[in-house]
Amino acid sequence: MTQLAEATAGHLGEGRRLGVEDVQQTLDVLFGTVEYPGTVAEALRRGETVLLGSFGSFHSEGKSAVFRPGKALDEYLRGLVG
Repeated sequence: MTQLAEATAGHLGEGRRLGVEDVQQTLDVLFGTVEYPGTVAEALRRGETVLLGSFGSFHSEGKSAVFRPGKALDEYLRGLVG
């Protein structure tokens, strides 16, 4: 996830910057590491749906995680925006 952390740290806007380490720590807390499942995985285990804004959502079906892309992500990937 280091590349994602580096890219995210650089996208906050002019004059604003988060350190790559801060972004990496946030991603680790959300999505987990080898030692820690992350808050997303914990919510899925409790049967909750995790909504990530217009990016999409995760939910569990049985013992599998399922991702459903949001409208904004879907339109971006299809070349309809951006």
